Amino acid sequence: MQALDLIGKVLLNEGDTMAGQFPTYLGALDSWRPRRPHFRNMNLQTNDLDFVAAMTDAKFAYTVPNFSNPTGRLVPEQTRRELVAAARQTGAWLVEDDPYGGLSYDGPIPPSALEISAEDEPDDGRPYGGPVIYLGTLSKMVAPGLRVGWVIAAPEMIAALTTAKQGSDLCTSGLTQRMTCKIFEAGLIESMNPVMLRLYGGRRDALLAAMDRHLADFFDWQFPEGGMFVWASAKDERLNTDALFKVGLEELVCVTPSSVFDSQEEFRRGIRLNFTINDADRLEEAVIRLARATRRLLATLG
Repeated sequence: MQALDLIGKVLLNEGDTMAGQFPTYLGALDSWRPRRPHFRNMNLQTNDLDFVAAMTDAKFAYTVPNFSNPTGRLVPEQTRRELVAAARQTGAWLVEDDPYGGLSYDGPIPPSALEISAEDEPDDGRPYGGPVIYLGTLSKMVAPGLRVGWVIAAPEMIAALTTAKQGSDLCTSGLTQRMTCKIFEAGLIESMNPVMLRLYGGRRDALLAAMDRHLADFFDWQFPEGGMFVWASAKDERLNTDALFKVGLEELVCVTPSSVFDSQEEFRRGIRLNFTINDADRLEEAVIRLARATRRLLATLG
């Protein structure tokens, strides 16, 4: 999260343009809104998106290519290559946020934009100098409370971000940094990851099965190959998911409406469902309550 805020401080002035994968992670939008930029949406699901046009005059483009928050989608390798090529052509930075890359339940993932960009870098021992700003974190793989992440970028960007961070909090806690080093040295991530994949993968399957039983008349969704989320789109165009959020709370179930992932707060036909926190029985009950809330709301629409 802090890296997103620092990128905004370094790159954005009021009125500047940034391009963002749509729908966009709420935390990223909230990090940059105080800078009052112009948001330009990039729907990576379409086949006719002109990446160069989308990134022209933008200070940076933002993407979560691995099982993104909120959609859970995996961006194909060809799209990643087009993003990198457009960044080089336009001079825009490409911010690659990768908190979920380690949560792949169904096989390997494509190379990162950072790796693709590095293919064009000279192999002479000099630091990476490409357009990608890669963000990594332990928040999803170990513990969010550590508040430790990292940035890989060209030296001039690292220098600018370092100055911005010093102005924010001087430095990250030395204690949590030492804990993080010990976690890597002990191989804790490698030992925990198979357990997490079995647990989360099973909960994903449980949620999708419950949705098939109870929500198929109301929503469409895609099968997420990894990450933490299922993104569902209402079949009935009249179904406003901001309103569904409120009715859901009355049924004691909470979902995240799509409007919060839209820089213009206008898209109101989607919901994000998280499957990692609750076990199969609670997920089943939650979906039953969500179906009941959906029926109640649709009944008011005539």
